Amino acid sequence: MEKLSYKKKFTLAEYYKALLLVYGAIGPIKRNRKSQLVSQKTIERIMLRVTEVNGCPLCSYAHTSMALKQGFSQEEIESFLSGGDEYIVPEEAKALLFAQHYADVGGYVDKEAYKVFIEAYGEEKSDIILSAIKIIMVGNMIGSPMGALGSRFKGKAFKDSSIFYELFMSVSILILFPLTAIHAIFYRKKIRFSKKR
Repeated sequence: MEKLSYKKKFTLAEYYKALLLVYGAIGPIKRNRKSQLVSQKTIERIMLRVTEVNGCPLCSYAHTSMALKQGFSQEEIESFLSGGDEYIVPEEAKALLFAQHYADVGGYVDKEAYKVFIEAYGEEKSDIILSAIKIIMVGNMIGSPMGALGSRFKGKAFKDSSIFYELFMSVSILILFPLTAIHAIFYRKKIRFSKKR
């Protein structure tokens, strides 16, 4: 039997940087629940796509359940969680491509990709979409080691992991949340760009 493996394994530094950005993402998502400027189905598709890139087992399970409650078909969910494009609607295509890009590069996006994304959706919608991406990135970073830990207790340890990593990353949120909350007060970046080579 083939051993399980992380699709993406995050470091503590990546986790910290993602948390710094997530505080500014809560407001736009809360406001969108009232305004519905970006539909909940679009938000869910974005979360499924980012989860596919990062390979978080707990988030896959949770967002499959949420998507089913919103009326997604099993085929549509499986398509998003496997990177398929047959259920992508044209008006969401650039948002999903940007979400995938963001997850692929760990939040350090290409300036041109960001510009195309903003031009496609405008400032307000882009802010909501970007907020959903930031929130699911942190969710994936929390869920991946926790999922690996749960799998270990079921006798299916990940081959590229250790119990120390899984416990440390799972518990570190208790320390990182207050630290990053204080740091975020002084941190003004909304997005990080990749450095030119």
